Formats: sequence, structure tokens, C-alpha cells
Amino acid sequence: MTTTPRWRRIVFKPSGEALAGPEGRGLDGPTLDATAAEIIDLRQNMGVDVAVVVGGGNFWRGRTGAMEGMDPTQSDHIGMLGTVMNALALQDALERKGQPTRVQTAIEMPRIAEQYIRRRAVRHLEKGRVVIFAAGTGNPFFTTDTAAALRAAEIEADALLKGTHSGVDGVYDADPRVNDDAVKYDEVDYMEVMTKDLKVMDATAIAFCRDNQIPIVVFDMSTRGSLRAILAGEQVGTMVHDV
Repeated sequence: MTTTPRWRRIVFKPSGEALAGPEGRGLDGPTLDATAAEIIDLRQNMGVDVAVVVGGGNFWRGRTGAMEGMDPTQSDHIGMLGTVMNALALQDALERKGQPTRVQTAIEMPRIAEQYIRRRAVRHLEKGRVVIFAAGTGNPFFTTDTAAALRAAEIEADALLKGTHSGVDGVYDADPRVNDDAVKYDEVDYMEVMTKDLKVMDATAIAFCRDNQIPIVVFDMSTRGSLRAILAGEQVGTMVHDV
């Protein structure tokens, strides 16, 4: 079924944990396949250019837990490698379903992926390929949320879609997992997110999207069909933009 999409080019930002399925660690084959199928639906049936920025939290949370106290730069570099593993796994899931895909990394790894080059990434999108950006920005101290905002601006994406993994289906004024009175926003302004510390994305990413007028949609990835519904203009999750 063909539907005219509300945006023609997007950056999709799934958390690493979202690719791990119910276990929350490593990779889950059925979850990867389902995610790939939804991306392919946007690309092949709706004509949307799709770039993906993957997190790495399913492999590495090096500044917390047993690894607390590790040198933060070293920890972040390990986390970047986790995003590359996720990117290659998602590429495989997409290509097994017949979708041409390219992985571009912010850290040079010529034997397994292309180096990130903006013009080449845009050309891949124009040719109908899905482009997966890995290794964050290539720099420590910057999250993959910030990398997603940066790449969205660079490739002139119309929106940034952030998929959560925790069952939380948008932005709330408090954590709905511990507060039954938490109220969900259908829409919320960038500044309100930052001033109220609403835990959508890190503040750098929010500010970057605000400055570049890139709307953000926060939604629950575990609800199948959400990506299509968002692109079809339905009310799914929470939109962060200038209200």
C-alpha cells in the first residue's frame, strides 16, 4: 500500500538495547528482522530515504556498573565499536531481505565499512540504499543521540525518529514506570524538554535539533508498525519541535 509520507528523508535512531530484544543484551535475530522489515517498508513502499544511527548499549555500558571508574575516553571508544557491531548486524538483516545497504563509520575501518563521507552518504540515499552510520561522531564524550542529530543536519533530513526500548511510548513529565500519575505529551517544545530535563535525548542533541529545526519523534519501537504510522502522519509517541 502506497502512502504519501509526511517526510521524505529521515534519520532513525534505535537504541542498542532495542536491537537486543527481550534479553536486553547482545543481539536478537527476530528483533533485527522485524526492525529491518519496517525500515524496508519505508524505503520500498513509501519512497522515504532512511538513514540509521545505531547505539551500542546492548554491548557496552562502560561508565556504569562493574566498569565504573574506567577512563572515559577508553570507555567511549569501546562503545563506538559496539555500535559498529550493531550496524553490521542490521545491514545483514536488511540485505538478506533484498535491501541494498551501506555502513559508514566515523572511525576508519576500510575492511568492513566505508568511511563516513557526507556527499557519498547522500548519493547512496538518492540511489535507494539505506545508510547506517556507526561509531557515533568518532569522538568520545558525544552520545549517539548527538551523532544522530549531527548526521540529520548534515544529510538534510526532515526529521529524527528516536525508538525507545523500555516500553515507554513517548515523552512524559515524569517516569511512567515509577509514577502512575505521569502525563504524556503529544507535542512538546525543545526548550521545555531542556528546562524540565525530560530525558528525551541528551541536551546537546536537543539543542542541535532546535538550532537546525529538525523535529524529533520519540516512540516505542516494540509496537510494530510505528515507523509507517509516524510517516503516514498518525499520532504516535511524542513530537519535539517548536510548538
